Amino acid sequence: MEREPNTRLADLFAMAGWSKGELARLVNRQAAAMGFPQLATDTSRVRRWIEQGEIPRDPVPRVMSALFTEQLGRVVTIEDLGLERAGRAGKRQSADALPWAPERTAEVLTEFTGMDLMLNRRGLVGAGAALAAGSALTSAMYDWLHTDPALTAGPPRLSATLAGADADAVAFDRYEATPVGSQEIEALERSVEVFRAWDAARGGGLQRKAVVGQLNEVGGMLAYKHPDHLQRRLWGVAANLAVLAGWMSHDVGLEPTAQKYFVIATHAAREGGDRPRAGEALSRAARQMIHLGRPDDALDLMKLANSGSGNRTLPRTRAMLHTIEAWALAAQGRGRAMRRTLGEAEDLFVSDKSDVPPPSWMQLFDEADMHGMQALAFRTLADHEPDAARLAQEHAKKALELRQNGRQRSQIMDYISLASACFIADDPEQADRYARLALVSIGETSSHRTWDRLREMYRLTGQYSGYPKVHDLREEIKLALPRAPKGAARA
Repeated sequence: MEREPNTRLADLFAMAGWSKGELARLVNRQAAAMGFPQLATDTSRVRRWIEQGEIPRDPVPRVMSALFTEQLGRVVTIEDLGLERAGRAGKRQSADALPWAPERTAEVLTEFTGMDLMLNRRGLVGAGAALAAGSALTSAMYDWLHTDPALTAGPPRLSATLAGADADAVAFDRYEATPVGSQEIEALERSVEVFRAWDAARGGGLQRKAVVGQLNEVGGMLAYKHPDHLQRRLWGVAANLAVLAGWMSHDVGLEPTAQKYFVIATHAAREGGDRPRAGEALSRAARQMIHLGRPDDALDLMKLANSGSGNRTLPRTRAMLHTIEAWALAAQGRGRAMRRTLGEAEDLFVSDKSDVPPPSWMQLFDEADMHGMQALAFRTLADHEPDAARLAQEHAKKALELRQNGRQRSQIMDYISLASACFIADDPEQADRYARLALVSIGETSSHRTWDRLREMYRLTGQYSGYPKVHDLREEIKLALPRAPKGAARA
């Protein structure tokens, strides 16, 4: 039977800009560097891979994955290239086909983090892919997220690529599967808290690589068969680290990479039986979509996050999810629906009696954050309904009063929301004051999101550029804003 052309490989090959002869030579050179000097590929073989859909034998798919990753500056997996073998269809599921099988999650996690680390080592960034639509993720994952995994069936097993004769040849420095005990897992859980605190204070740029590296090791640990109670905790660590890796990636403008980590976190949380955590991971993807101007996609994701998080979700967590939904509605200009959703969020927040300790990943969502999200929602709505700027100011001021030390990035966001609302409310004097307070410490963070919000505020200063203070402020903002890094495309 005649094979179909490999359209995935053809598309990526065109993006890479090589000739078939160049790719053949690069494959031979890279294979030798990876310890396979006997490999001899030529132009005709490359043509058959692309035009006839022929699947080369190992290690060629792994070699090509490394080559395309380096050339395109983003993670390109074997599945992305369409080079998974048909005989492994049941075991090696495409990473693009959601949801993944339980035994596939640890493998996707380890492979993706390994490639991400390789990009870091070579000074590249992973921003060249497109974001999946919220509706696509929702339709693929709805039924899966609404059911609980069979945790008693045991932890994930090694897939074909990690077992048997191929195990020694697996690429990207896979962590060797070894058992860990409760003390090691406790240390991992403490490291998550350290990373989370650092991210809240300084932004995602400085510690992202460390988080990705830690997640890569946890992926290897998950390949070992631990007792159920330890395996669940490891899945929890993986989910927390994946959310952090995604949030840090989003914070520095690596948007498709961030979305992939949020999807990985959702899988890891569900495998550990923590559906509320899975819902929160999806809510991060929704926040990303709103930031990128895609509120429709955000609402699709929030419907899944709200419905799929299960009945064990605490009121405060549900309140947080409602604030994100309200922000998306504000971005659409749907003021009535936004106000109703924020009202529900307030009711849920005050109904939480704190008789059940919040999970570690919810401890940063306090009253200050509640007001901060309300300020952001009303500030966003003010682009459609200028009268909403007054309420944005009230909530931003309350958030700033309540902010604790160590939440520097959130404080900067509050000042920017407040200054922007003042500009919209025709109060340039106060706007100038609060904008300068944001500028005081914005240079000490590595958060592209704060710079994006600052650019939005800069747009609002235009009508007041004749005011001497605001004229000077505009010059200071231009000095504070760094140039966008090469390749950090906004998807």
